[in-house]
Amino acid sequence: LCRARGDLDRALELIDEAAPLYDTDFSPRVRPVGALWARVQLARGDVGAALGWVEERGLTVADDLSYVREFEHITLARVLIARHAIEPDPRALDDALALLTRLLAAAEAGRRVGSTIEILVVQAAAYDTRGNTSAAIAALQDALRRAEHEGNIRIFLHAGPGVLALLRTHRFTAEAARHAKRVIGASSASEIVPVPRPRLVDELSSRELDVLRLLRSDLTGPDIANALHVSLNTLRTHTKNIYTKLGATSRREALRRATELGL
Repeated sequence: LCRARGDLDRALELIDEAAPLYDTDFSPRVRPVGALWARVQLARGDVGAALGWVEERGLTVADDLSYVREFEHITLARVLIARHAIEPDPRALDDALALLTRLLAAAEAGRRVGSTIEILVVQAAAYDTRGNTSAAIAALQDALRRAEHEGNIRIFLHAGPGVLALLRTHRFTAEAARHAKRVIGASSASEIVPVPRPRLVDELSSRELDVLRLLRSDLTGPDIANALHVSLNTLRTHTKNIYTKLGATSRREALRRATELGL
């Protein structure tokens, strides 16, 4: 929900809290938390962080495909497209399209409708990035036709401005056009732009104020993290934001400045 509303920083905090709790027991990890994290990083424009996740997971376009890692490989394709967008590299785009072609065949063979729709939408984004409008429209029309039955909307909104522009400016067959109209209507009512971080001291978030109060105690960093039920990394992020907003470089200086401001 935070991702959908554009509150990407909070989305990352929640993912960070979810990561140590993620346990599929004896079931395969088909939607790992790390892949969700990488997708939110892409939404923030941090392609470097997403590329770091790809390297950490050892993902390549030449991997053998299986439904277990399908979500990760679709994410890899998204990362390659984003990488090309900021640093043009035809090879990265070629790799993404080749991977998506293989993923589409595997998803269709396995009758995984949701994956098929997403892959087609990502294909449309890749073709649009390359400038192949006709191929992008063909993939998008197929995705819309299938999504009309499933009711998928958000997946189109998260595909980027290029896909939304195609939806608004091109004609589709009747079935696809009906769903395109729904997606366009949702896009006008949906906030998909990242929410800027507040910079003023009186705009400390409620969570940051919670951290600030505990910074006045004798608790250590790990103790504060435990008290707030967050990871130590999340606490460090909150603390760093507090320091920045208060213009402080230490715990003592931050507390002094907070006292002066009546916080």
